[in-house]
Amino acid sequence: MMKYLSLPDNATRILPFYLAMEEFAARIIEEDDIFFLWQVEPTVIFGRNQLIASEVNVDYCREHGIAFYRRRSGGGCVYADQDNIMFSYITRSDEVQTTFTRYTNAVATMLQGLGLNATASDRNDVLIDGRKVSGNAFYHIPGRSIVHGTMLFDTNMEHMLHAITPSREKLTSKGVQSVRSHITTLSEHLSMDIEVFKRHVRETLCDGEILLTADDVKEIERLTLPYLEPSFLMGNDPRCEVTKGRRIEGVGTVNVNVELKHETIHDLHLTGDFLPLCDAREAMLTRLRGVKLSTQALCAALDCCDAGQWILNLTNQQLITLLTD
Repeated sequence: MMKYLSLPDNATRILPFYLAMEEFAARIIEEDDIFFLWQVEPTVIFGRNQLIASEVNVDYCREHGIAFYRRRSGGGCVYADQDNIMFSYITRSDEVQTTFTRYTNAVATMLQGLGLNATASDRNDVLIDGRKVSGNAFYHIPGRSIVHGTMLFDTNMEHMLHAITPSREKLTSKGVQSVRSHITTLSEHLSMDIEVFKRHVRETLCDGEILLTADDVKEIERLTLPYLEPSFLMGNDPRCEVTKGRRIEGVGTVNVNVELKHETIHDLHLTGDFLPLCDAREAMLTRLRGVKLSTQALCAALDCCDAGQWILNLTNQQLITLLTD
């Protein structure tokens, strides 16, 4: 069972505070498994490898007072508001797939306890009757793993549809015509209110509490500051000579901008909603810098290594096809 991490007050805080709270828990608190729930005013949060211009409808967000922030984990772009609950889970495990599986299965079992037909997907989602109700992302620091994600209790669907801009390819690959047709909310299936549901989550998943102090909150606020830096928010949008991109089943959208010098790879930048298991860009460059952008050369360079150690579920052949097709 997990320990529930509680704040000493009920103040309304911006989303990066809770990301920093995860970091604080991972670095400072000794418990093996820690969990907490949080809610924010309307906000879009996008993955560390995504381009803001491609994922966020900035004009719509500014017009409607919706904040937007980048997180350190991979994965896709999501919308959150006070009718949407966010989950954070911190554990000592370094095994990505094991951590994901254990956590998403626990969440699915918790929902099953309410009589719902909930299942964990093979990537990072929790489904009810085959429709997504929770999506999750992952990152780790030495000795600790952090999983965080959404739980769609109820939400402003118009904001969700317009504040984020999923690609047509992504929707088509799932066989749907709109975001509405592949997600669901708990309010469609449950008669309880959100506060009763939050108590059920805590009582089912947690045994005991860790109460943060006012000094802890001050340290978390300090850890929040890097998330607010414009350089972190905007990320890198490099100019490269070759741009490749596709959606890969079980992996996500992977876009690669490649800088070539004398027909060999000099640099590359990765964007998309894939789930990195390490610094994927650096790992790839270690293998591919100076390699000719051809199938034969890439096969030789990737021999005896596994792209799935860099990006969850990615195979060497998929990476080669992405770079050369």
